[in-house]
Amino acid sequence: MGEVVPVRSRWRVYFLGARPRTLPAAVVPVALGAGAAVGDRDVTWWRVGVALIVSLALQVGVNYANDYSDGVRGTDDQRVGPLRLVAAGLASPAAVKRAAVAALAVAALAGLLLAATTSWWLLAVGAASIAAAWCYTGGPRPYGYAGFGEVFVFVFFGLVATAGTTYVAIERITALSLVVGAAAGCLACALLVVNNLRDIPTDAVAGKRTLAVRLGDERTRRLYEALVAFAFVLLVVAAAWRPWTLLALVAITFAVAPVQAVRGGAAGPALIAVLAATGKLQLAVGALATIGLVLSA
Repeated sequence: MGEVVPVRSRWRVYFLGARPRTLPAAVVPVALGAGAAVGDRDVTWWRVGVALIVSLALQVGVNYANDYSDGVRGTDDQRVGPLRLVAAGLASPAAVKRAAVAALAVAALAGLLLAATTSWWLLAVGAASIAAAWCYTGGPRPYGYAGFGEVFVFVFFGLVATAGTTYVAIERITALSLVVGAAAGCLACALLVVNNLRDIPTDAVAGKRTLAVRLGDERTRRLYEALVAFAFVLLVVAAAWRPWTLLALVAITFAVAPVQAVRGGAAGPALIAVLAATGKLQLAVGALATIGLVLSA
């Protein structure tokens, strides 16, 4: 069962179910995409704000959809990690499904506004994003159960969210936005990898063949380290366009503790703290890199 927490209100329940610690994965690529757009052409800032709504709504929608799908499949019955509403019995599957649909509908409406004011091809990107969000753990053949979750996260919460923000801001995609988008994708994948590392024992029993289950404990730990390291390598590459992007290297100090914990064999509940630390690392990188991108523009 999920962890027991005091619940004061229905809103509190759904706030916890939205998994706020995962939201840096939605905020950082939008910030980086906006930073990459500054200095290239005049930025349409209201579209950046709408892009942030799209990204946040997609992240919340994914979280609720996972809660619903994993809950009805029984995958979360022996969960170690953060609260899941269905598994913990705090909300019915139907209610959580409605929350997921509502969040994804917000993303769709905001995305429609962006498409109408820039280019209609964004509708195809939006449809793919929503379908990928739902099919991660939902539908008859969820790809998250087959080890492809990291691909979804890297593409949609890395490249698409970052380069897409740059596009709606200045109506063009730049090489710089793709490079910093790949860095964002690496850190978003690191969040997922440490989450799945924690759940290897229960996922294996439930038949959820995540990439972590397929790789095994030791190689998953090395993958986490590699993703964090490669994110910083990509930021050094981005400095070829915007030298002040190197300011993001200061965030290496935020990487020390979670990397050491993973390398040292942290497992089970101890990895919840690593997940939180990885989110802080992601925010630090996003903030410093964005500042650097703007300073160099």
